[in-house]
Order: sequence, then structure tokens, then C-alpha cells
Amino acid sequence: MNVLFVILPVAGIVLGWTIRWLYARFQLSASEQKAERVKQDAIREAEAQKKEILLNAKDELIRERKQQERETREQRAEVQRYESRVNHKEELLDQRAAAFEKQDKEFAERLKSLEKREEVVSAQEEEYRRELERISGLSAQEAKDLIIRNLENDARHDAQALLNKVEQEAQLNAEKKARDILVTTIQRIATETTSDITVATVSLPGDEMKGRIIGREGRNIRTLETLTGVDIIIDDTPEAVVISCFDPVRKEIAKESLERLISDGRIHPARIEEIVQKVTREVQNKIYEEGEKTLFDLGIHNMPTEGVRALGRLYFRTSYGQNVLTHSKEVALIAGMLAAELGVNRELAKRAAILHDIGKGAETDSDQNHAEVGAEIARKMGENALVVNAIAAHHNDIEPSSVEAAIVQIADAISAARPGARRETVDNYVKRLENLEAIAENFGGVEKAYAIQAGRELRVLVNNEKIPDGDVKELARKIAKQIESDLRYPGRIKLTMIRETRIVEYAR
Repeated sequence: MNVLFVILPVAGIVLGWTIRWLYARFQLSASEQKAERVKQDAIREAEAQKKEILLNAKDELIRERKQQERETREQRAEVQRYESRVNHKEELLDQRAAAFEKQDKEFAERLKSLEKREEVVSAQEEEYRRELERISGLSAQEAKDLIIRNLENDARHDAQALLNKVEQEAQLNAEKKARDILVTTIQRIATETTSDITVATVSLPGDEMKGRIIGREGRNIRTLETLTGVDIIIDDTPEAVVISCFDPVRKEIAKESLERLISDGRIHPARIEEIVQKVTREVQNKIYEEGEKTLFDLGIHNMPTEGVRALGRLYFRTSYGQNVLTHSKEVALIAGMLAAELGVNRELAKRAAILHDIGKGAETDSDQNHAEVGAEIARKMGENALVVNAIAAHHNDIEPSSVEAAIVQIADAISAARPGARRETVDNYVKRLENLEAIAENFGGVEKAYAIQAGRELRVLVNNEKIPDGDVKELARKIAKQIESDLRYPGRIKLTMIRETRIVEYAR
């Protein structure tokens, strides 16, 4: 029994190791089989990958080969096209060479034909020459002389044309010199601007003075109007009396007399008559003094008394607001300067200039204009015939007979046209500008016209679609001619034409 207990564990142990060894062997065999299977699978997978790589390589090789074949075909086609172009150019060159050869042959033939024709023409010319000599009776030398004479006449004609050109240039230079003289003269003048003595208004210390001026039953104002030859207007204007008269001397006498009566306070017919007589004498003395003073300032002597008084009366005269005596003095200064620049009789020019408007102050009922009246007064005073002509011609009523007369015309225009010399009413000023603009706007193709620089410049906007550049100058000339024909103005008007092309586009 004890032996059995010993044997059984030993047998169990042996059996367990045996079973374990058998299991290990079994496991080893299974692993080997699995490893073999893995190996076989790897081999098969490697073979498959090898085949796939080979197939891909074959496909890539095929694609490369096809690409090479396609490029080869394209290069071959390009080479063929190039060869075709070269062949075509060679054919064209061959054709041109053939055409040149043909033209060369034709040219040679024409040259031979022309040489033959030249020989024929030379023979005919010789025959014609002989025939002409026979018909005209002139030899070759005589014909040459005739041609020389014709050339000489042509040369004389060209020389005359050149002479005319030189004369025109000389005339232009003379005009430039004349402008320089005028500019120099104008720059040397320094005179006063427009003076306004056209309104005669007497201020009163109070409205009760109006009753005293009128007097009982109006005898005071009637006496004053009768003695002075004016109209005295007494209205609702506070503390003011207006004197109206066409004669500026009588108006000045009435104004001065009324001011003295108001200052004195004694207003009755006897006192009025006394004051008027006294003021009249003073005004007459002032007339003579102003005339004498003007002549002294100008250095003009030997003027008759009636001439001095005729000049003095201009002190009370105005023309467009410009004092006539001041204007005459200014004209004399300008005329003296111009005469000195031109080298003509300066004293004669100044004398004619100072007397050119004496007809404006003359007391006459004649229907003659002031130039004719002034010329008649100068003739009666025994003035030089050239002075009389300059007075009568200063507005081109007659033709000037001397350079001095022309100088008086120029000096008169300069004095009247300079800025500040004369004035005009606002209504006349606006109307003149409107007329100036209307003349330009009446022409076709003119969009708008603007008168600026106090009417001394007109700017005209031209429609670029209706008037091309080449026609703008002609349009300007027509507008200038129309202005000269329709308007009267001192000096000159500058005309500026404006034409522009405007292109407008919008980006949306």
C-alpha cells in the first residue's frame, strides 16, 4: 500500500511530464507549420508585388515609349512643315528671280527703245530748230538774247516783289515805332480823373428858407430866374433847391448868387439884382483867369482876349463827366509830347490842341457842330490856317491837311479813352455791354459771349461741334466787323475766341 502511494505520484509526475512534452512537441509543430505558412504567404505576397512592380514598370515603359513616339512624330511633322516652308520660299525666290530677269530684259529693251527715240527726237529737234530759225528769222544766239531779256524782266519783277516786301516790313516797323511813341507819351501823363460839376444843388439851412426864396407872390424866385436865365426847382426835397439850366455859366452864376443870398439873409428883388450883377462880374473874371492860367501852364502866348475867354468858358463845361477845359489841357500836353517825339512843330500842335473844343463853350444858335463852330472862332481870331484845319478835322469832319492835325486827333482819342477820363450812366453802361454780347451771340456756332474789362474785352465761347478750328479766326473777324459797324465806343475792344473739346464718360 505504501508502495502504491509512492508509485502513483511518481507515475503521475512522469505522466504529466510526458503529456507536457507531447504538448510542447505539438505546439512546436504547430508553430513551425504557422511559420511555414507565414513564410509561404510572404513569398506569395513578394511574388505578387514583384509581378505588380514588373507590370507597373512595363506600363511606364509603354507610356514612355508612346510619349517618345508622339514627340518623334511631332518633331517629324515640324521638320516636314519647315521643309515645306523652305521649299515654298525657294519657289518664291525662284519666281522673283525669274521676274527680275524678265524685268531686266524689258528694261534693256526699253533702254534701247529710248536711245533710238532720243536719236529720233534729237534729229527732230535739230530739224525744228532749223525750221524755227527759218520762220522766226532769229539765229540761236538771237534766241538766247531774247531768253536773257525775258529772264531779266522776271528778275526785275522778283526784285519789285522783294522791294514791296521790304516796304511792308518798313511799314510794320513804323507802326511799332508809332506805338512806342504813343506808349511813351501816355506814360508821361499824370492828370486828374473825371470831375462831376453837372448837378447844381444849393443846400438850405432850413425848409423855411424856401418860402423866403419864393417871396411874396413868387416875386423873389421870378426875379432870380429872369436875371440869371435858369429854372429854380423847389419841391419836397428837404433843405435843398435844384437849379436847372443848359448853360453851365448861367447855372454857376445862379448857384453862387443863391448861396450868397441865403448866407446874407436879405432876399428881395433889389438885393437879388445887386448880387447877380456882382457874381456875374466875378464869374466873367474867373472865366478869363481860368483861360489865362491854362495857357500859362502850357506855355502858349499871343492868344487874343476872345480866345482866352472862349477857353475859360470850357471850365464850366463837361462831356460825359469830363471837364472840357481839363480835357483840352490834357490833349495839348499829349499833342506836344507826340510832336516832340515825331520832330514836327510842337507849338503849333499844342495851340491847335488847346483850341480844338472851344466851339463847345461858344454862345451861338448855329446848327453847326462844335468842331465847325470852333474852327470859325479860330478863323475870326486870325489863327494859322493849319490850326483852323486841325480844329475842324479833329472828328474827321474834313480831311486833316498836316501832321499836326493828325496828332490832335490822336491826342483827343487818347484823352477821351483813357481809364477814368469819362463816365457813363449805369443804364447806358449795362446796355452797351448787353449790345456787345448780343452781337456775338447772334452768330451761328456761338454758345455764349461775355463782356468784361468794362466792355473793352469780349470773350466768345464757340461750339466745337459746329465751328472747326480753321473757321474760328474767320468768325472772329466777322464779329469784329459787326461790332465796328453797330457800336460806337472809344479806344478798341479785344475779342477772345474760346473753343475747347470736352469728353465726358461715366464708369458704372
